[in-house]
Amino acid sequence: GLLAHLEMLEMRAHEAAVKKEEMQRQEEKLARLKARVQELRLQRDELRAKVDLQQKGQLGKEGVVSDPAQPNAQAVLEWKIKSLKAMLQIFYLTGISSKLTKRGVCFSISTAYEGTYLDSYHLDLLTQPEVRIQRHSVPIFIPLEQIAKKYLQTDIRRFMSVLSDHLNAYVGRRYQADQLQEHFSDQIEGALQRNSLCNLLVFNYNVSSQSKTFLFNARLLYGDLCSILPTEVVISCTPDAPASLAEMAGAHSDLFRHVALHKAFRSFRSAKES
Repeated sequence: GLLAHLEMLEMRAHEAAVKKEEMQRQEEKLARLKARVQELRLQRDELRAKVDLQQKGQLGKEGVVSDPAQPNAQAVLEWKIKSLKAMLQIFYLTGISSKLTKRGVCFSISTAYEGTYLDSYHLDLLTQPEVRIQRHSVPIFIPLEQIAKKYLQTDIRRFMSVLSDHLNAYVGRRYQADQLQEHFSDQIEGALQRNSLCNLLVFNYNVSSQSKTFLFNARLLYGDLCSILPTEVVISCTPDAPASLAEMAGAHSDLFRHVALHKAFRSFRSAKES
């Protein structure tokens, strides 16, 4: 009766949330495709520029054939500047703004969740004699050093993309935890425990059944640091809880894996009011 109705409402809330998440994924996919198109155009322009440089190098001054491997220095500089500007345009399409400095590039990564702007993080890169980080405002618990070691010298676009994924996932997890504490404190028993990276959340919440209130303990682990959804969820209830609550704990566990934390609690509240 009541449990079946609750499960039906949870299922409907889950389906609605899945549809919304799918729409968000489609929008993100479109943005990535636009960035990919821009990247391919950049590669095309780079190839054209290389061909032009080789042709200019072969003609040389006054029609004398010169070494194609030694193109004009000014032409090379213009090609590098053009390539860098095109790369900055690619970053702009993915929420990363930038500007050239005297010694390199200054990047600003804007983070958001569900269309809500959250924080911006800054990163100054020096490009001479090799690419290196001069200063930044990235939180210490973000694995910046590992990401830089893997991508910074070989693929700066990949480096910025991976760093942006880490930052957006972090603020997304933090946002969910903040929303839970702010809007569902009446359902939370005690304090919500979380680490700095917000990839481990532990909390207790109240569940009503048969005119009684029982306590569920939730442990959410986000094994993928680029994800806003947990990879492992453990829900346990008090020993005196009826057997029917074990099924509910399983349903809650599945919901937490597929729906943002505050949205899951919103569906619990809606089911209770219904």
